[in-house]
Amino acid sequence: MQKIGLSLLVSVGLLTACNTHSHNDFEVVEEGTSSSQEKKPSLQTELKKQDGKVFLYVETDLVVSKENYGAKKINGQGHIHVYVNNGEKQGVTTFPHELKNLEKGTNQIKVSLHNNDHTPYGVSETMEIEMNK
Repeated sequence: MQKIGLSLLVSVGLLTACNTHSHNDFEVVEEGTSSSQEKKPSLQTELKKQDGKVFLYVETDLVVSKENYGAKKINGQGHIHVYVNNGEKQGVTTFPHELKNLEKGTNQIKVSLHNNDHTPYGVSETMEIEMNK
């Protein structure tokens, strides 16, 4: 009888221990916080010369929103900032985008992803293109 009682006690203990470990699959989240970090959107850029002009092509999973440009932040939505030779930012929502005011010689093009409210996603690429004109 004691062996059955001891076996039952050990079995209950093991089940309780297993049950405790299964709760490790869940993450405790404090009120007002998110259980996961906001996912950064992807970015791939390409420059193409065509008939003496340069066009910027962008591939991203960011939802580029012309309608919400400058509006409230919505995660996963926004627009693209383009800087030519560290000049003034160009807010871009359609592609391909023609790059203007390129200088003779090496030009640096920076492309960065931003929320609707212009806060950065922290995703950018910098490229160079040589102009002979």
